[in-house]
Amino acid sequence: MRHSGTISKITNSTITVALEANINCESCKAKAACGVSESNDKEIEIDNPLVVPVHTNQAFQINEPVDVIMREELGLKAVFWAYIFPFIFMISTLIIGSFYLSEWQAGLLSLAALLPYYISLRLLNSFFKKTFKVTLFKLT
Repeated sequence: MRHSGTISKITNSTITVALEANINCESCKAKAACGVSESNDKEIEIDNPLVVPVHTNQAFQINEPVDVIMREELGLKAVFWAYIFPFIFMISTLIIGSFYLSEWQAGLLSLAALLPYYISLRLLNSFFKKTFKVTLFKLT
């Protein structure tokens, strides 16, 4: 998956890229669940290649056009962890909870069960940054 963008912020350890609308999103199978194709104001944070050893040693500057590249299977994996698994988890909690609790209590429990899930995703942020490796290239 390839998205064009512009560097909006540079720190010692990360580069923030504002993603532009991408014409390739029209043919993507995961565009309905992705969210990148819906808005023009998406940003992605990438490890600064000058700090982390990567195959490129180019210096980047603010407002510079770049390409953000990620393998397609990693994009589908990200959609799974962000949208599909929480839905399955919530529905499963609702169904199991409805056997033991009243309907409204099972509904509240299924919604409340998402809170520890998203907290654990936040705590595993460094793991996901390593798993979903994104490459940044200068546009020439």
